[in-house]
Amino acid sequence: MDALLAWYDEERRELPWRVAPGKRANPYRVWLSEIMLQQTTVKAVIPYYQRFLHRWPTVKALAAAPLDDVLAAWAGLGYYSRARNLHKCAIAVVEQFGGKFPSTVAELQKLPGIGPYTANAIAAIAFGEAATPVDGNVERVVARLFSVRQPLPTAKTELKRLAATLTPDRRAGDFAQAMMDLGAGICTPRRPSCLVCPVQSDCAAAAHGMAETLPMKLGKAERPNRVGFAFVALSEDGRVLLRRRPEAGLLGGMLEVPGPAWGDELPPRKDALRSAPVRGDWWEVPGTVVHVFTHFRLEVIVFRALVPADASLTFWAEPDRCQWVARRDLHAAALPSVMRKIIAHALSEN
Repeated sequence: MDALLAWYDEERRELPWRVAPGKRANPYRVWLSEIMLQQTTVKAVIPYYQRFLHRWPTVKALAAAPLDDVLAAWAGLGYYSRARNLHKCAIAVVEQFGGKFPSTVAELQKLPGIGPYTANAIAAIAFGEAATPVDGNVERVVARLFSVRQPLPTAKTELKRLAATLTPDRRAGDFAQAMMDLGAGICTPRRPSCLVCPVQSDCAAAAHGMAETLPMKLGKAERPNRVGFAFVALSEDGRVLLRRRPEAGLLGGMLEVPGPAWGDELPPRKDALRSAPVRGDWWEVPGTVVHVFTHFRLEVIVFRALVPADASLTFWAEPDRCQWVARRDLHAAALPSVMRKIIAHALSEN
């Protein structure tokens, strides 16, 4: 795989968290970037990474930050359990390791939010350990190099084993990033650029003319639909009622627009209105808000009401989890994208 490292030295992607070939990267920056890159594109991550690093330049600074500030800074990046675990992990690194990340895969995996892939990435890229991070890009490269016909996800264990046989003792971090870059830029899911691939001569799939068909995948189940109501209460003094979601579960710990739990079918409007968080003259905003999560598609009907500044919350609002937020401060609130859509939809008619 010397050809791959030579290619990486010349063609590597310039990313904010990267260092020159052969150099050790800052463990905090590697960890931060890898957590953000889970299920998220490089393009989407870069501005978030830069803002986080500017605001919290060290793991100690991040550990000292209020969780609400971290969640608010993460808002829009999705998969919000990552933000909660990011904060927990920073605290653990400070309390258990004096603010320095451990260097071994085994110790790294004991930290909150760090799984096998992230642990291997940090160990290889930041500490030069002969570790093998295997993400979707690396799985694809390995499946083609060895012409693995077993479909994903059942092939994952075998692909990890084969990937480990390729990892060199020296420059393991550069090699790991080279494999990621190869999968992202050349060994792509569709129409791989085999003619310019630095490891084409070693690729069994290319030799058999079947690179584009690998890795094989089992058919995906159809994404189900879920529906729900949301109640956007606007106070006469310019505030919006928000509620904090439970820590566990989808969008855990983030703020939301109050409403009943999402389900497979909508209850009658009159039944839904009984669960309004504030007594008022609720008006249904025309149209719906659609948001697609990884595992389901959500469609929300939005109600809006203008209520007195001293309005009392109903039992259904769960008052201990609610707060009134000034409209001018909504941009800084820990609101996930779907909730920002709901609020924007409600205010569009205002």
